[in-house]
Amino acid sequence: MEPIHPPPAAAGGATMSEPAIASAGTNGRKPTAAVLRWLLSSGHASVIILAVVILVIFPLTLDMFRLSLMGKYLTYAFVAIGLVMAWGYGGVLSLGQGVFFGLGGYCMAMFLKLEASDPISTKIQSTPGIPDFMDWNQLTALPFWWKPFHSLPLAIIAILVVPTALAFVVGYAMFKRRVGGVYFAIITQAVSVILSVLIIGQQGYTGGVNGITDLRTLLGWDIRTDGAKLALYFLSGVLLIVAIVCCRYIQRSKLGTLLLAMRDKEDRVRFSGYDVAMFKVFAFCLAALLAAIGGAMFTLQVGFMSPSFVGIVPSIEMVIYAAIGGRMSLVGAVYGTILVNLGKTYFSESFPNLWLFLMAALFIGVVMAFPDGLAGVYERHVKGWIARRFSKVAGTVGTASNDGTDTPAVSKT
Repeated sequence: MEPIHPPPAAAGGATMSEPAIASAGTNGRKPTAAVLRWLLSSGHASVIILAVVILVIFPLTLDMFRLSLMGKYLTYAFVAIGLVMAWGYGGVLSLGQGVFFGLGGYCMAMFLKLEASDPISTKIQSTPGIPDFMDWNQLTALPFWWKPFHSLPLAIIAILVVPTALAFVVGYAMFKRRVGGVYFAIITQAVSVILSVLIIGQQGYTGGVNGITDLRTLLGWDIRTDGAKLALYFLSGVLLIVAIVCCRYIQRSKLGTLLLAMRDKEDRVRFSGYDVAMFKVFAFCLAALLAAIGGAMFTLQVGFMSPSFVGIVPSIEMVIYAAIGGRMSLVGAVYGTILVNLGKTYFSESFPNLWLFLMAALFIGVVMAFPDGLAGVYERHVKGWIARRFSKVAGTVGTASNDGTDTPAVSKT
């Protein structure tokens, strides 16, 4: 094998540093530097780090109980990244995302409940073959709109279509009439209240205030075992990473640019000939779709769904996840979701009488200290350190416009 000779000095007498020489090949290229430069400039580094944290570090360091809790937190993160797209990019603030989270969860719960309500398992009921809460409420036959949920493919279609269709109807009716801002946020709150009251009031069809419980198997696979919980955790993590990648693609497309322009200068976009209302409808429907996927995964991992996840309080909490993580950062929204829920779990376990006050202090403190969320902390403090640390190897000082925070330049006007 021929020895590898260092390339000649560059113009002006400059020579390559030792790390660059070590990584150089026979053709003078620096593959390590190129990879690092690409990661820093493209913004993929933050997604890769998040994937490693979720799919490697957490499973290796947490016991099954804590990992199951983390899996539940990841289902909330679907709602948070949807809010980044709708609120951060599209300027559409929804305070009713619990509606779509709950609808997705209920669609999955209906399939699981029907599988657990076979005639043999329910033979002690007055009417075998229907869910137990229907039998308690003296129903004698399965409602027609429950029957499609005997099929898993139809249930998955319902998870994706039903919440998105509701979001389209609400969004189209409001945005075509140029209802937006705080008025739209209040309307979404009203929708969450209406759906919550409807679910509780129709106890015989929905399980009422208790929700749909005692969910056991998915196509005969016991979802209550540790192995099933681990598999569902990884499924949630992979789906979340895929959702982030898809949203990043939208952000970097012409559509993402138009969403930003619409958020900052709506009238200019409208006068340019674009249908602003339909762009808002798209952002709202995308957020609803992501929330529904999170709700379905929540039902699979936790084993129940109830109206307590549909109302105003959980919907506002979901907005807080995005605000703390950074409403312009997809990756930051995931970290914000994890931080808030870890704080809630820790405070409720350690200070059962004070945890609500401590959570309020956490929210207020983070928002006041870091108005741009965790992504802002990365932008101000971490980014410079990373750039300095890898400048000699990657040949860059972190001058890329998007280095992993998912935060584009934001107009100050």
